[in-house]
Amino acid sequence: MKKTVLLGVLALCLALLATGYMAGKRGYESVSPAHAQSLDQPLAQSLDRAAVETIIRDYLLTNPEVLLEAQDALEAKQQEQQRLASLDTIEQNSAAIFNSSFDGVVGNPDGKITIVEFYDYNCGYCKRAMDDMDALTRENSDLRFVLKEFPILSADSQRASIVSMAFHLLQPEKYDEFHRALMSEKGGASEETAIKIALSLGVDEAELRAKMQDPSIPQALSATYELATKLSITGTPSYVVGDEVVFGALGKAVLSEKIAAVRKAL
Repeated sequence: MKKTVLLGVLALCLALLATGYMAGKRGYESVSPAHAQSLDQPLAQSLDRAAVETIIRDYLLTNPEVLLEAQDALEAKQQEQQRLASLDTIEQNSAAIFNSSFDGVVGNPDGKITIVEFYDYNCGYCKRAMDDMDALTRENSDLRFVLKEFPILSADSQRASIVSMAFHLLQPEKYDEFHRALMSEKGGASEETAIKIALSLGVDEAELRAKMQDPSIPQALSATYELATKLSITGTPSYVVGDEVVFGALGKAVLSEKIAAVRKAL
């Protein structure tokens, strides 16, 4: 990624330096647009491409830090553009992000602060991040932690999520227990392992399998995929905290900072 950005920055620098050279050579900044157009042909004839390339090369070799500065500036600009786009998406889709009836909730269901985690049952980072979730909900009595199914790693993940969402619709009061058990499944999550856990928690198998056919479940998953695309979420775990998207398992300390910022803004 950084290599791609650096190449783009290099191309931009070359274009800008070439433009500056051309403007300085013919005094383009001081002529009117009409006059400038009349100068295009003489300029093209008089411009020494080799000389321009030599000047650019010498400048960049002498001042390589310019490329790094330009790269940092470009990345900062792109991050700010992404932040503003995410802010608008969160505002326009607040109910779907924070209050979907298909999402499980741990912590304080009436908490003033909400974290939404996009997760996959077969994501190793999501499994390890459960300790962060537990610590955060334990230390913040006003924290509502929403679990949003985002199965992207495999077909098994998708089938396990369908069972999970069906179980949540049938027995939401036991969803926390179900979620932890499936997340801890050593052989990985699948439809088979998810059904096994659901049955162990007392759900009727026929009722569960019937609910798995509910068309609202794939519709809800499709809506989540669309939200993730709008928020530029491509991996798990990813979080929405207040009006900010947090990508990756960055740990309890980072999420605690985000929670504090949201609390301060209340």
